[in-house]
Amino acid sequence: MTTYVVITLLVLAGPFALSFDKRVAYYKSWKPLVCALAPVSAIYIIWDVLVTERGHWAFSPQYSGKITILGLPLGEWFFFFVVPYACIFIYEVVRAYFPGHTFRAGEKKTPLLVQAAGWGGAVLFLLLAWLFRTQEYTVLAMLSVSVWLAAVMALQPRLLREIHTLWFFLLSIIAFLLINGILTGLPIVTYNPEVIWGIRIITIPLEDLFYNISLLGLYQLLYVLCKNRLQPGWKVKTASRGTAGSSGRIGASVRKTPERR
Repeated sequence: MTTYVVITLLVLAGPFALSFDKRVAYYKSWKPLVCALAPVSAIYIIWDVLVTERGHWAFSPQYSGKITILGLPLGEWFFFFVVPYACIFIYEVVRAYFPGHTFRAGEKKTPLLVQAAGWGGAVLFLLLAWLFRTQEYTVLAMLSVSVWLAAVMALQPRLLREIHTLWFFLLSIIAFLLINGILTGLPIVTYNPEVIWGIRIITIPLEDLFYNISLLGLYQLLYVLCKNRLQPGWKVKTASRGTAGSSGRIGASVRKTPERR
């Protein structure tokens, strides 16, 4: 078993073992998870295959092994199944244990500031992609964030004002820095300096941070959309959990006025 495969399995071990926690009950959410995982992973795997062939990055046979499928080692294939499983688990844990779901729960509509930040961010990253159009990985990373922001604003804008989304990204990025630090530090993955800025977080190219933000954001977006459709009321059940003495009133309030996205 290669080092890369071992790392991905270790990432999976904790979330899988805790998936049966009664409060989180992550194992019950396999349908929306598959619904989100399949299309997003397919897109990013195609991206991975194409840019690996173009020489954006390469994998060390010493750590990733000599067996490849479409040019990608087994550990890289596992990555696109393990990462969404682990990170959406983080999202569900945050929702289960910290039920307050928005910065200002009384608001029915997405605030103008959030709309401006979302659409403005999409335009900004599109502009960055054009400005650095000679650096292929930089372009693709910027475009991916622009697409994610535009998709969120078009389909589920309230995600951008959920406190859960903030914690989801903060905790996931911390995990990303740890794991990607190992991948780029050994290194399991090496990068072509001609396709990136050259700015690094220790050993991690800055583009990887944006790549992961878009990847995780799209997984979260589709997961929420699929779960809203496949498990109606899941948000109501989570939001109804409150502190002792107030949970009944909160639950009654939520049942009477279910939130709309």
